[in-house]
Amino acid sequence: MTRIKINLTAQIFIGMLLGILLGHWYHVTHDASGWELFASRISILSDIFLRLIKMIIAPLVFATLVVGVAKVGDFKSVGRIGLKTILYFQFATILALILGLLLVNLFEPGKVMHLPLPEQTQESGVHAKSFDPKEFITHVIPKSVVESMADNDILPIVIFSLFFGIGAASLGDKAKPLIQGIDAISHIMFKVTNYVMKFAPVGVFGAIAAVVAKQGLSVISGYLYLILTFYGGLLFFGLVILGLICYSLKIPFVKLLQHIKEPALLAFSTASSEAAFPKTIEALEKYGCSNRIISFVLPIGYSFNLDGSIMYMAFATQFIAQAYGMDLNAQQQITMLLILLVTSKGMAGIPRASLVVIAAMLGSFNIPEAGLLLILGIDQILDMGRSATNVLGNAVATAVVSKWEKEL
Repeated sequence: MTRIKINLTAQIFIGMLLGILLGHWYHVTHDASGWELFASRISILSDIFLRLIKMIIAPLVFATLVVGVAKVGDFKSVGRIGLKTILYFQFATILALILGLLLVNLFEPGKVMHLPLPEQTQESGVHAKSFDPKEFITHVIPKSVVESMADNDILPIVIFSLFFGIGAASLGDKAKPLIQGIDAISHIMFKVTNYVMKFAPVGVFGAIAAVVAKQGLSVISGYLYLILTFYGGLLFFGLVILGLICYSLKIPFVKLLQHIKEPALLAFSTASSEAAFPKTIEALEKYGCSNRIISFVLPIGYSFNLDGSIMYMAFATQFIAQAYGMDLNAQQQITMLLILLVTSKGMAGIPRASLVVIAAMLGSFNIPEAGLLLILGIDQILDMGRSATNVLGNAVATAVVSKWEKEL
């Protein structure tokens, strides 16, 4: 008898559907206390998967970035590629911010809410955090790379890896055996990733079942206009804007989408860009991007090029203002754009970073902080879309830099 082989993408999609069905069944057959108990138990599947992924990230980022910098070779090349990378990141970030503001102003999804201003004492539970340059810089420079790796704190790991890679490159042949060893570590981690990914459909099943069991299908239908508007914006950014960037540089965009669909689906179903990091590296190598460019651009992109998240920050802040009948003028929205351009970089690596930045924006523009409660309930659903867009955005960034370096 012939065995039917189902690829990982199909397995993940099946896991999502089964999770929705089981979660919905449990939601309609049990009361609220039962939902919480079921969700806490079934979510252990997604917790295990995400912990397995996080186990891989620190050594993988270190190994790939060190090898990437060492392969680049000299300080001049590192500086040239780094400058091109940062310039592209800033360009993409500005486009995502502008699109987020244009969409929320055009479709005005918040105005359907017609909410009264809340009492001053009501809080969202997510505390605003202003951007402190000193705190950001001291956080980025690791006092102990071991501590940073233990905490999976990507920014300090990236900084240490850059220094380590440049130091290794400057030693030339003397450091070659060590670089070969670190390169072997990266390939071992890719192999470990393949083992971990076999558990992905089960992890996705648990995550989706827990969300639907607690909130029911109404979590999708109750905020349908907001969800459709935001997802429409993500699709426009991902397919049209990023597609035009690729087209202008003669990068085969459809082929890139075909290669990146599995990591993007994984990011979507787990609501975690990190979960897709190892698979994204593998997909870009198969696509034809230079290994040294992938190893350099992608880890930095996970801190500085989160297109879906940055678009959401602008979109959600204006949505909450609209929900309370508050109109921010053009000057205020331009100011918001400029602040987000800086604070979005400073918040990299912070848990629920998007919500923290939005809370800071609400306070800056005297929008009720309690408005954050409006989006907390559906943040998981919105996070799924922005995580997938983050993966696609970083894939395009890697392809663009590879093209500029004539290595694609």
